[in-house]
Amino acid sequence: MDKMMMRLEGMEERYNELNSLLMDTELMSDPKRYAKIGKEHAKIQPTVEAFQELKSVLQQLEEANMLLEDPEMMDMAKMELEELEPRRQELMDRLEVLLIPKDPNDDCDAIFEIRGAAGGDEGNIFAGDLYRMYTRYAESQGFKVELVEAVESEAGGFAQICFIIKGDGAHGRFKFESGAHRVQRVPKTESQGRIHTSTATVLVLPDVEDVEIEINMNDLVIETHRASGAGGQHINKTDSAVRITHTPTGITVNCQDGRSQIENRETAMRLIKARVYDEYQRRIDEEKGEIRRSKIGTGDRSEKIRTYNYPQNRVTDHRIGFTIQQLDRIMEGKLDDVIAALLDADQKAKIAGEQ
Repeated sequence: MDKMMMRLEGMEERYNELNSLLMDTELMSDPKRYAKIGKEHAKIQPTVEAFQELKSVLQQLEEANMLLEDPEMMDMAKMELEELEPRRQELMDRLEVLLIPKDPNDDCDAIFEIRGAAGGDEGNIFAGDLYRMYTRYAESQGFKVELVEAVESEAGGFAQICFIIKGDGAHGRFKFESGAHRVQRVPKTESQGRIHTSTATVLVLPDVEDVEIEINMNDLVIETHRASGAGGQHINKTDSAVRITHTPTGITVNCQDGRSQIENRETAMRLIKARVYDEYQRRIDEEKGEIRRSKIGTGDRSEKIRTYNYPQNRVTDHRIGFTIQQLDRIMEGKLDDVIAALLDADQKAKIAGEQ
């Protein structure tokens, strides 16, 4: 309790400093620094406001306890204590959550890569279903979706599709979607009505544009080539597509959905930066013997994280033992319950770890 209060007092002191800085006319002439301070201010404001309310409640509790010694005021003091004690506990619980260390990448945009895996055509079709599910959910949350690259499958869906979900907190919302997604259903091509099991893999990375990552340009092999597939008049007429390979890691990205080589090159650089950052972070975590990202999962493509059972209209997330009989709604982008359950499980795990 004392340690927590000391930490909160330090945050309150910093909050007051930031308030003063934001009113400084000289700072306003530096938009970049002003925005950075404004962002820090907004980030700690909910915690400081809850702490200030807690201090007020603690003061009222102290005064009510003193009134218990007065026979004439005893009954009123008891009533006040009955009201104040639950509020004190509520604020303590809320602050415990607010003080959980935040992942600095949570505020980033989210880079998605979905691939059809086991099951051939059906795996590719399911990859397309997942893409549709995520984009519908993203749009319902006010995020924007930017397509980077799509390799369509002849039977429908995608052999591979890469896109970016843009918006404040996008990566924090979607970061637990990485892994193997399994579908159980009767494919359209199945004549005897047998249920097949297929998979698609999902990889979610933070768009670490604002993170300082040293990438030596001499380590990059940048190639241009003609784009293929649907995309407009520029397709197959100019070398607008860009492929970048990071030689130390072997990571390769290919972008062709932009309207120009410059646009594709900029997007490819963002992607290579995100993937190299993720690979280096993975190596650092392995050296430290740590589990990546969260106790919920490693974020590895091979890890089976969720099953979508169509005959039973059921979705099960195996990491947290969460099951919901609303597959039809979820595939239409109503992912709120699943995302909330994952974030809640992560929060509880972090609190347990702190304790």
